[in-house]
Amino acid sequence: MSHLIIKDLAYQYNATQVLSELNLNVEQDEIVCLLGASGCGKTTTLKAIAGILQPDQGYMSIDSKVVNDSGLFVAPEKRNIGMMFQDYALFPHLTVSDNIAFGLSNMSKAQKRERVDEMLSLVKLDGCAQRYPHQLSGGQQQRVAIARALAYKPSLLLLDEPFSNIDTQVRFELIADIRRIIKAQQVSAVFVTHSKEEAFAFADTLAVMHGGKIAQQGSPEQLFSQPNSKVVAEFLGTGIYLTAKVLTPTEYETAFGVVHSLTPNNADCQQGQVYIRPHHIQLCEAAHSDANSLTILHRRFIGTRYVYRINIAGQECEVAAEQDRVLAVEQPVKIKIMPHTVNFFHD
Repeated sequence: MSHLIIKDLAYQYNATQVLSELNLNVEQDEIVCLLGASGCGKTTTLKAIAGILQPDQGYMSIDSKVVNDSGLFVAPEKRNIGMMFQDYALFPHLTVSDNIAFGLSNMSKAQKRERVDEMLSLVKLDGCAQRYPHQLSGGQQQRVAIARALAYKPSLLLLDEPFSNIDTQVRFELIADIRRIIKAQQVSAVFVTHSKEEAFAFADTLAVMHGGKIAQQGSPEQLFSQPNSKVVAEFLGTGIYLTAKVLTPTEYETAFGVVHSLTPNNADCQQGQVYIRPHHIQLCEAAHSDANSLTILHRRFIGTRYVYRINIAGQECEVAAEQDRVLAVEQPVKIKIMPHTVNFFHD
């Protein structure tokens, strides 16, 4: 059952169309990530869901309650939404306990104490109740922020770039922890980031945005292996395009040989391009006389192996060697494209 439904949302700012015909569904207890480059409309969408800004048009319902439609706009405080901001927005003059209890105005003192203790235990900050935000690490401050956002049991949680200020070394451990906390509370969530790595680790579903619209929504695995457009393919991972002719639903002829797909593609045209990611390419040694040989431009050691920069059809990319062989700069090589789920786009 859809917990958040958005249909044909549009918003214009200073005569610039920021959102246009945006459609989004978030299921009950699902974490959806709005992912995209700067300026694609991610934060504007989050503000529209929160009620911080009023869309020019569109329908929106949260937990079966309509909050935006023609002639209807529900104020932010009546949407039962929890928010976690990039800078956490903790009150510096309040203790951890008082920060978490801030939104619990309809509870008795005993109920507040019980709920705060429950949240402190959930976010593993037992014993920190009387500390102040400046006495906590960045990760601990983030846990306080998520505890405060969840304390009054919101219907929907919104997170705006919540991990951007966290040190890289502990970021993914914290992402796993915050995901566990949200899942334990059985709350639907919408999460904004520009980081593919954070999105893959945190979200159940990705909604890639481009030009104020949702370009594609689905699981991380589905969007990575079966993007519906070049925009989605390029945003989720680097690669190169090769001109290709469709031979069969699983075979594509290129200048570097036939590329085999693990899944069939019912393409309605015979000519187009295949998008090949570097991990599907292997280098092998070639003779100088080989017409299809390429030259290694640069070699880089990454700890466990080397990666090699080469130019393929006018596009540079870094790839690994066959069976981790060590190759030399300027050495002639050939490429072998491994069987995979091929992304084919017609011209």
